[in-house]
Amino acid sequence: MSAIGAQDLSALIQAMAERVAAEREALNRLDAALGDGDHGTSISTAFAVAVEEIEALEQPSLNAIWLATAKALMNRMGGASGAIFGTFFLKGVATLRDADRLHKDAMGALLAAGLEGVKARGKAGVGDKTMVDALAPAVAAFGAADEFASAWRAAAAAARTGAESTRDQVARQGRAKFLGERAIGQQDPGATTIALMFEASHLWWKENKQ
Repeated sequence: MSAIGAQDLSALIQAMAERVAAEREALNRLDAALGDGDHGTSISTAFAVAVEEIEALEQPSLNAIWLATAKALMNRMGGASGAIFGTFFLKGVATLRDADRLHKDAMGALLAAGLEGVKARGKAGVGDKTMVDALAPAVAAFGAADEFASAWRAAAAAARTGAESTRDQVARQGRAKFLGERAIGQQDPGATTIALMFEASHLWWKENKQ
């Protein structure tokens, strides 16, 4: 049975960081239609800092890697987005405890804890045109799968479908809610970022663990 160790988890964060950085300008364009237009820049910068912090860890445990990512997103993104993305990682830290390996179900529990933290912090659910529209179906798809390869694949597909669904929604949370129906036709940048993160994880797993 496959399992994720500290080196694997670090590599997954690196893969996410590289994918988000590659899509930085596309994310900025999405955000320009709904917010300040800097989402891609801020989250790619925060992920880059997370990678640096992880590389500097003297004891890169699963717990320390996930916590370093949480802190980087919270501290370097700033604002509501930083708090929400940081919360996703922060709320999963407690599920790691002293674990040195993550099997598929444990990874699913980690992701589920993060989702619940995001929903509680942002007061958003599916249909509100936020990152939850991609995150909730991704976590559900991951949990329903039998093993890592199919879990990452299913989660990536579900996240992408969820992100694309936000184009047809009226925002009920976040800054975009002030646009009302003018937000229809625009894809949520936060949900798109979640899709990129899961797609990066899927591709990394496919290339390195199968």
